[in-house]
Amino acid sequence: MVSDGIREVLDSFSHRDWAESEEDAGPIRFAMVGLGWWTRDQAMPAVADSGRCETTVVVSGSAEKAEEVADDEETVEAGLTYEEFRDGEARDAYDAVYVCTPNARHLEHVEAAAEFGKAVLCEKPMEATVERSEDLVDACEDVPAMIAYRMHTEPVVRRARELVREGAIGEPVHVHGDMSQSIVGWGADQWRLDPELAGYGTSVMDLGIYSVNTARFVLDRDPVSATATMRSNHDYFTEVPDEVAAFTVAYEDAVLASFTASQNADLGSHLRIVGSEGTLLIEPAFHGECTLELSVGETTVEIDSPEVDQMEEEFEYFADCLLADREPEATPAHGLVDMRALEAIYESAETGERVEC
Repeated sequence: MVSDGIREVLDSFSHRDWAESEEDAGPIRFAMVGLGWWTRDQAMPAVADSGRCETTVVVSGSAEKAEEVADDEETVEAGLTYEEFRDGEARDAYDAVYVCTPNARHLEHVEAAAEFGKAVLCEKPMEATVERSEDLVDACEDVPAMIAYRMHTEPVVRRARELVREGAIGEPVHVHGDMSQSIVGWGADQWRLDPELAGYGTSVMDLGIYSVNTARFVLDRDPVSATATMRSNHDYFTEVPDEVAAFTVAYEDAVLASFTASQNADLGSHLRIVGSEGTLLIEPAFHGECTLELSVGETTVEIDSPEVDQMEEEFEYFADCLLADREPEATPAHGLVDMRALEAIYESAETGERVEC
């Protein structure tokens, strides 16, 4: 039986509990840097549906692509190459920059945006290495900046965090998580399989970070150490160590997490938080519409949460932070903690030793 106190938490939940500005405030004008499928199929439609944002500049390595996308979008005033963007062209046409390029290309665009005094929303993982991530933190010292962890604004995840905070499952004990998909059908010539662009690897950098960071967000505890095992057998994965990865992360207060990730497996994801008195299960967790289940004793309830476009929520949240003049939760310093955890995971897989984060 769910207690009256927990029931009150469930009933009082507001999925946009972060909102401080009016929905029609703004808009915050975005320059979209990197015009791959995620930006064009996910980010730009989300901004178009947003009440606080609009896309006014698009930036690509291809002048032809930038011009084509600019011509197709009513609100876009300029299509730029990366070089034109870094030279400051059309800088008066945008207030904030969304960076969605290969990991090792984030820093150069973030540095340019910060130099122009623009707010920065940078995709995760924030860069390819810890050292470059530290430079990114330094670059954003004087501008508002956020790492794009879309799960932070997913109502199911926010509700799970509130339930943990209110003691719905007692004290957190351990966590199980997985995110897997197959990129083999995308072909061998892709940046996620190139360590010079992806960073330490592919599966943990691109997918495992969801489990690492979302568990951290729900638990409100940082990672402290990691152990890992990885393998790569498929021809596509010869340059990266982690076609498949299994890794453990110890979080503060002795909460242990066991995670798996693969870029060559059946599509699926889940996050299970086990406490001393109950369990929270998010499944699917990182693909598609999230669902949340709370089990306490012999009682299991599926918790209703509003369906949202996660990217729209992410952009709305960041814009709301800018309009309300407050710091977002997932700052570059927050992202740097995850990068150190990722580095520890890969180092552990290579050495066979437990590594401090």
